[in-house]
Order: sequence, then C-alpha cells, then structure tokens
Amino acid sequence: MTHHYDLVQYPTSDTIKIVTHLLERITKTNDRIQQTSRHTSPYACFYARVIPNIDIQAYLVRILKYCPCANECFLSLLVYFDRMSRNSSGLRIDSFNIHRLVITGIMVASKFFSDVFYTNTRYAKVGGLPVSELNTLELQFLKLNSFKLNVKVEELQQYGDQLLWHWIRSHKKAPVVDECYKKPDYQPIVHYTTDHRSNNNHMLNNYCSSNILFKTEKSVSEKYDSITRC
Repeated sequence: MTHHYDLVQYPTSDTIKIVTHLLERITKTNDRIQQTSRHTSPYACFYARVIPNIDIQAYLVRILKYCPCANECFLSLLVYFDRMSRNSSGLRIDSFNIHRLVITGIMVASKFFSDVFYTNTRYAKVGGLPVSELNTLELQFLKLNSFKLNVKVEELQQYGDQLLWHWIRSHKKAPVVDECYKKPDYQPIVHYTTDHRSNNNHMLNNYCSSNILFKTEKSVSEKYDSITRC
C-alpha cells in the first residue's frame, strides 16, 4: 500500500522538502564511501573545491524563488540522477557535487518541460556559478544522460508516489487527505543504488518522470539575494 502524489496540486515547496530528504540521504551515504579522487574524475567539473555552505533545501528554495518551475522539473531531476547512476560514468552524487548537479539538472529540465524558462545567465547567478562554467556543466549533464531528456508521465507519477511514501514512512505521520490518498495496488519498481559496481552497497529509496508543460503567471524579481560560490 502506498500514497498518491498529485503531480499538479501538490505544493512545489513541499515537493522540495521530500526531494531534499532523499538527496540528503544519498549524499551522506556517498560521502562516507567516496574513495576515488574527485579532482581526477572525468567529471571533475561538477565537484566544488569545498562543500558549499548552503544546504540542499535552501538551494532548491532559492532556485524556485528566482527561477520558478513546476513539480515535474524537480521529480525529473531524480530521473536524470537515476539514469546517470546506471551508466558507466562512475559519477557518484555527494556533498561536493550535488549543488552543481541540481542547478544544471533543473535548468535542463525547465528548458525541456516548461513553456517558460530562463537564460543560462540567470540560472548561473541564482546558482552561484560563472555562466561559462554552467554552460560546460550543461553539456556534460546532457552527455551523462545520453541527450535523452524525455520521461513519461507514468514514470514521473511513480517517482512522486514513492518519494511521498518514503517521506511519510520516515517521518511516521499520516498523509494529509487533501494531498494524497491510499492506493492499494501499487508496488515500488525503481531503486537507487549508491554504487552500481557492487552488490553490497546501500539501497536508497525508490523514485520516476513527464511531458507536462508549465507556464509561470507572475513576474520574478531580478534582484538576487547574495550566495556564496558553489
């Protein structure tokens, strides 16, 4: 038995909370098992020299504030991460690269899913990166996903349902009736593995993605709060 995530009505601010919960678990686990040098990795461009002092949730809230996007962009971010974990890149998500992966992934997802999206210059300012660096990250992110950004609504729904289910279970609280309802015939199907090269590593939550279009109705301030470099 699991819970239904409403792709349209579920508050985006709450989506950020449950996405953060999963990403924090992944990064903390991988921080403990990271053995290879980050700066000799083929994807060293995603690694910051030091861990940014803004946490994942605050970073996602900042992105939502200055570059509004809908639930499918945040859920598809997990789809892209999941796809990247299955290829042969060897890229492992940890505290040193999560911020750059997040801003790049949301930018790419917004361009693909949304009627309205912003320039790379804007995303760079919001994310605390030089635009030239973000351009490089965008290309590498696309390569890591084999330039395949399309995801089905059914897949997005599965990711949302599983994400919500794990959030409720981990916080041991009953679901709000207006936000979700119990659905008895659903079984989890997708798992995230911290390291696809070993069968002995931790298995972390289940999740999935969409072709929904989003159009923002309100203008967004061009004045940004300061942020340290990520």
